[in-house]
Amino acid sequence: MKVLRNVFDAHSHIGPMAPWKYYDLQEEVNPTVIEYPDVDSYLAHMDKYGIKKALVCPNYGIPKHEQPFSLNPLVIEAVRKSDRLLGGIWVSNLPRNKELTLEALKYAGEPGIACLKMTYLLGGNPDPEKYDAEQEELTELIVSTCEKYDLTLQTHSSSGGSSDISNYYKFIEKYGKRIRIHIIHLGGGVSGHIKMVPKFINWVKEGYQVYTDGCWAIGFGVRFLLDEIAKAGVGEDRILWGSDEPWSDLPSEYWKWEGADISEEFKNKIFWENAERVYGFKKK
Repeated sequence: MKVLRNVFDAHSHIGPMAPWKYYDLQEEVNPTVIEYPDVDSYLAHMDKYGIKKALVCPNYGIPKHEQPFSLNPLVIEAVRKSDRLLGGIWVSNLPRNKELTLEALKYAGEPGIACLKMTYLLGGNPDPEKYDAEQEELTELIVSTCEKYDLTLQTHSSSGGSSDISNYYKFIEKYGKRIRIHIIHLGGGVSGHIKMVPKFINWVKEGYQVYTDGCWAIGFGVRFLLDEIAKAGVGEDRILWGSDEPWSDLPSEYWKWEGADISEEFKNKIFWENAERVYGFKKK
C-alpha cells in the first residue's frame, strides 16, 4: 500500500526492545512482531508506504523505566541523519526518574527535536493536585523547557488507570495555555473517546493549545470527533495523524482518515499541514 497524499506521521516509535513476559505469560513475547531498530530500517518503512516526514520517539512498552531513556541517543542520531525525521525526547516527571530526565533534557535544544514525550503507564498520575513538591518541580522544568525551545509535549492516554483522560483535565487546564500538548490516542478506548471528544472541543474554544491523533481509536471514535468538529466549527487545525508504528498498523490507521467523508482540504490538514505547523517547523 502507498499513501495517496503527502503524509507526516506525527506519532511513531524507533528502536529495539527485548521480548518480555507480559502480564501472566510464561514465555517472553514480542507482540509488535516488527520494530525499527535503527534509522535505516525506519526510513525503509517510510519508503514502503510513501510517508514523506515522521516524528520518532523512543520505542517502549516493557515495565522498565530506564528502557525508553536508553533510546534517546538513537532519536538524536535519526534527526541528524535524515531531513525527513524529527524527534521526541523521552522524559518523565516521576521523581524516581529525575536524573534520567535531567540528562534527557540536555537534548532539548538539538536541531530537529520537536517534542518531549511522557507516559504514566508505569506509574504516577498526570493530575497536578496529586503531585508532591518534587514532582511539581520536575513538571515545571519539563514545561518550561518546552517553552524555552518551543517544543510540544506529547503524552499517552488510555482508558482506566493513571492514563485515563479524566486524570489529564487539570493538567491541561494548568499547562495547556503555556505550551502545546498532544494527547495521544484520542483518550483511548470507548470511555476515553466519549469523555475526551466534548472536552477537546471545549478546550479548543477556551484557548488551550491541545492537539490529538486518532491512532488506536476504535470504531466510532474518529467519526465522533469529526462530527463534533463539524458541529462546533473548531478543531480542524488540531488533528494530527499518527501511525503509532510498530504498536499499531499503518494501513488501517491511514484509512480511518483517508476513507472519512470529509473534504480533501480537511484531509490535507490532518495528514500534513497541521503536523508541519506543530512539528515540522523545527527542521527547515
